[in-house]
Amino acid sequence: MKTRNILVLSACALALTAASLWIGQQAYSWLPPQAAAESRLFDELFSFLVTLGAFIFLGVTSTLMYSVLFHQAGRYDTSDGPPIEGNVTLEVIWTAIPVLLVFWIAGYSYQIYEQMGIQGPTEAVHVHMPMGIESAYAAPANKDAKNTSVIPVEDIEVDAKQWAWVFRYPETGVTSTELHLPVNHRIRLAMRSEDVLHGFYIPAFRVKQDIIPQRKIDFEFTPIRPGKYSLTDSEFSGTYFATMQADVVVESLEDYKKWLASSAMQKLSPAKNQAAFEYAQALKEPVKSGWETIAPAQPPLVNYSN
Repeated sequence: MKTRNILVLSACALALTAASLWIGQQAYSWLPPQAAAESRLFDELFSFLVTLGAFIFLGVTSTLMYSVLFHQAGRYDTSDGPPIEGNVTLEVIWTAIPVLLVFWIAGYSYQIYEQMGIQGPTEAVHVHMPMGIESAYAAPANKDAKNTSVIPVEDIEVDAKQWAWVFRYPETGVTSTELHLPVNHRIRLAMRSEDVLHGFYIPAFRVKQDIIPQRKIDFEFTPIRPGKYSLTDSEFSGTYFATMQADVVVESLEDYKKWLASSAMQKLSPAKNQAAFEYAQALKEPVKSGWETIAPAQPPLVNYSN
């Protein structure tokens, strides 16, 4: 009987493990496509957490269902249950396992945090090259000779303000409200806030960095998938913060250079600004809402506006 119970428990544990691993693999499809090298690190952590959570959830619910179905008291049984005393060994085990799991999760999460180079509220800190990002991502995927004379790192300045993103490309002098990036190149952003706390967040890249007033924060990542993605402010920065969005265009090096060249030829002009438009409309309304807000910053002067 003891051998039979051990075999049954082992089979159940294997089934739970297989089901949990399968659910953990499905977690990859719950997120946007991996558009940056950093997204692979984040997705591995997310899959691990989902796998672990699924194993615990399925294990607990299966035990409860087994107890409900096969260990019920009789219909008219009102007697007390057997007087079972505490088991010190069992109590130590079920206390130690959660503690070890918490330390495991914390250590793994912090390792990913370090590898992605996320910066906290510290002064002018230069981000190191994340250990988990292969150096191959800093080279073009296309080995054509025309694409070999590329810059290994692209420096871009980012200004965040209520409520607009402004991107400057120092080498060409281009200013834009749309962020253009060359695929498979290391990107270094020098980010500043002109007023309050903002959050640089691109879901498809799995990167999020707080931008702190009166601080310059350098942040690096590597886009690996061409396409158009969304940048949003992840921190509540005031009344119209929902309008603080921008398109992120990841393109080939050739298209990126063409865009820079064509944008550099455009004269500076005020960018479209949804927050300023909504604020102006609110001022024209005959009935005031009663809430107060600050006026949005003046629309930035840019060479290119989306």
